[in-house]
Amino acid sequence: MAIKDAILPEYDHELATTRRLLERIPEQHADWKPHVKSMSLGQLGAHIANLPFWGILTMKQTELDLNPPGGPGFRSPTFESTQGTVARFDENAKQAREAIAAGSDEDMKTSWTLKNGGQTVLTLPRAAVLRSFVINHMIHHRGQLSVYLRLHDVPIPSIYGPTADEA
Repeated sequence: MAIKDAILPEYDHELATTRRLLERIPEQHADWKPHVKSMSLGQLGAHIANLPFWGILTMKQTELDLNPPGGPGFRSPTFESTQGTVARFDENAKQAREAIAAGSDEDMKTSWTLKNGGQTVLTLPRAAVLRSFVINHMIHHRGQLSVYLRLHDVPIPSIYGPTADEA
């Protein structure tokens, strides 16, 4: 089995679940934060919608510097609307899936490096970056989003089984 064939079913499943949560972001509470150190509800949604984009970067580049010396630093997208956030997520997810599906086993084994200010933060094979830095990262923030939504009495969809709101 090709490495991509082991990654793509999980990718598809997790992104479909994530999309169901993003669709429920209440725009009127986009600026709400559960704590001063937390992202706002809108920022969290925008961040999650951008995470599949990292899959594109992972498959099309061998390194990324978030703050390259002498260059502009990475800027996270902002929340404009729930519909816009879902649309950004859908486009990023589609392009990332295409990039992953086009990858060979050799591509998946190729090292990918994340840098910050020219300093290496991590170097892993692309397959590991997709699993940890893209999929696991998204799942982590999706968990946060489910709590944010619960605190606003937004019904939570099934994630890995029934919720108090959906069987």
